[in-house]
Amino acid sequence: MILLKREIDQIAKDKGIDRKIVVGAVEEAMLQAARRRYGNEKEIEARFNDETGEVELFEFRTVVEHITDPETQVLVAKARELDAECEVGDEIGVKLDTEGFGRILAQTAKQVIIQRVREAERGIVFDEYKDRRGEVVNGIVRRFEKGSLIVDLGRAEALLPAKEQVPRENYRVGDRIRAYVIDVNKEAKGPQIILSRASIDFLAKLFAQEVPEIYEGIVTIESSAREPGVRSKIAVASRDSDVDPVGACVGMKGSRVQAVVQELRGERIDIVPWSPDPARYVCSSLSPAQVSKVIIDEAAKSMDVIVPDDQLSLAIGRKGQNVRLAVQLTGWRIDIKSESKMREVAGWLAKAVSVVEGWGEPEAEILLNQGIASLQDLSRVSVDLLLQLPGIDEAGAEAIKARAAELAEEQRRLEAEAAAASHAAELAEMAAAAAPPAEPMPVPATEPVADPGPERAPQVEES
Repeated sequence: MILLKREIDQIAKDKGIDRKIVVGAVEEAMLQAARRRYGNEKEIEARFNDETGEVELFEFRTVVEHITDPETQVLVAKARELDAECEVGDEIGVKLDTEGFGRILAQTAKQVIIQRVREAERGIVFDEYKDRRGEVVNGIVRRFEKGSLIVDLGRAEALLPAKEQVPRENYRVGDRIRAYVIDVNKEAKGPQIILSRASIDFLAKLFAQEVPEIYEGIVTIESSAREPGVRSKIAVASRDSDVDPVGACVGMKGSRVQAVVQELRGERIDIVPWSPDPARYVCSSLSPAQVSKVIIDEAAKSMDVIVPDDQLSLAIGRKGQNVRLAVQLTGWRIDIKSESKMREVAGWLAKAVSVVEGWGEPEAEILLNQGIASLQDLSRVSVDLLLQLPGIDEAGAEAIKARAAELAEEQRRLEAEAAAASHAAELAEMAAAAAPPAEPMPVPATEPVADPGPERAPQVEES
């Protein structure tokens, strides 16, 4: 029986489980085996004797003077052989013989022990990882299941779902991988650890690992936006005026940000300074594009951002990516417009306000600064707002709104005509490109002309 004690100690050591849990599993297994042999109606208890290394079974019986039920009662004289102080009516445990347990009962005990040990292991893994939500872990790709990756973390396996993977990344079995723990669920089959590489928090954690100032709280990531595998933006601020937040994140010769880019397999990262001033913050978020002017609408939390013509495509980005990330980063609605477009808008506004004597381009500029960036806006603006401008009465304000509505309709008509002409030109080009090449015109056949031969000089007869 000393062998059983050694086995218990070895299992507890190998599995990292508390020895009491293993002992409890052995006692439970022996109890189930005993009930299969003696029946469930008997009150039986299993106890592990640490000195002898044996699991002892006790059947509890009531101490009586006269036996009426030999299955549940014991005579007081026999009971006092086991416990000299017992009295009639007491419950006393009578030790049962365990040597007669057969192979089937032993197999049942083994299955119970295995099950209890597995449950204990799952509990340990859950307790270990439930507090690791929000951490970055390292693992090895073990297999693929319906597009998801199963990652070996050492003591447990984790799941990296397809939706939490970066589209441009590919892995093979055996590859090392770093990921962010987004959740830990306790399920019947064991704890399920959910990982992510597409999470925006993964980006922040990587910077915290590479930038000591972020880890220590001197530099903070105020906001971040990400399109996994393509491009990201983070806005950083410093609590120490002597520490440049952008420089701290970039590192010497870009070493820190390049370490993060490498881990994200080439994902482009823009680091911008955070500012409490919305206009400055939005201008920074659109980097590397340069901004000429910003028109703010506080009520709608939107901005019209004017950029030089040669910066328009840079500000918008490929397929609108740069401005889309800037919107996510700042939380403001951003409308990018070129300087030439704004000059065109200013010209239309000047036409609209010219119905008031003495009004023209300066007043149109004032309206632009007030956030009125189109004829439609001017036609819908409140009269009270226009009355705040110098030298205008209610009749003039109504006249401006009416003229703006007329010009808006004219503008729509001109734009529709231009769009139709452009569409027709595109169709003509497509038709020309799709048409088969024209065959060369046949050259008409001509009859061969006889060669007259060398030209002879005329002969003159002598007289």
